Amino acid sequence: MIAPLARISNKLGRNAMTNFVRCHSHGGVPGENLPFDIANRYKLTALFTVYIGSGLAAPYLICRHQLLKK
Repeated sequence: MIAPLARISNKLGRNAMTNFVRCHSHGGVPGENLPFDIANRYKLTALFTVYIGSGLAAPYLICRHQLLKK
């Protein structure tokens, strides 16, 4: 009883995933599905530096702010 249901469920799931990949694929080009442009490597390096730097600097800036409060 469970085996036919499992087989049908497996087939439906496989068909759904195949359809999703076919219809929503970006062609397999590296970086095409990223939310930022990677064509200009200098701009990409600057953006990553600002992004990572702000995350690392935030605790120190918050601590400095708290210490300078009256």
